[in-house]
Amino acid sequence: SGCYVNGFPTQPAERDAWLTDHPDLVLRDAAGDPVADPGWPDELLLDTRTAPQRAAIAEVVGEQVRRCAERGFVAVELDNLDSWTRSGGLLTEDAAVDLAARLVAVAHGAGLAAGQKNTPDLGTRGRDEAGFDFAVAEQCLQYDECAAYTDVYGDAVIDVEYAGSDPAADWDAACADPQRPVSTVLRDVDLRTPDDD
Repeated sequence: SGCYVNGFPTQPAERDAWLTDHPDLVLRDAAGDPVADPGWPDELLLDTRTAPQRAAIAEVVGEQVRRCAERGFVAVELDNLDSWTRSGGLLTEDAAVDLAARLVAVAHGAGLAAGQKNTPDLGTRGRDEAGFDFAVAEQCLQYDECAAYTDVYGDAVIDVEYAGSDPAADWDAACADPQRPVSTVLRDVDLRTPDDD
């Protein structure tokens, strides 16, 4: 089973802890205010601009990765790798790949496989430079991006498609799509349990 870790911005519930315990690792704008991820406004972007910053972030986030191994997970997916694209030009792809490599090293050191979450535009950099073992692609069928992952990771791609108002039709369409990765999961957006209506 795979463990989720928000590797590049803060988690909403950890926002205040980062500002209190690691204020220097949170990205700031020219006025000195924390920069929120516009895609996830309750999450703050982490400051990956220098190697010492990335090393310090990897230490903090690395603890979460190690906890995944302690809890019995076999893999970790590192989410929001693409946060640099929503930083208003303050962060770079190179810095994101470097931080990813540091986090993948922590994962491997803990005995976990590490997954690239989304970001198909990385091409082979995620595999070759960061060292990711597999990819988790959200809605690659919907966005016609599956080949960007399978060309790099082969069958080591997990596609997560989200059901709309007609899950049966969505599943039939996903199964019929020739671009569908071998491992495809259909989820509801709210991630309800089987006991929910």
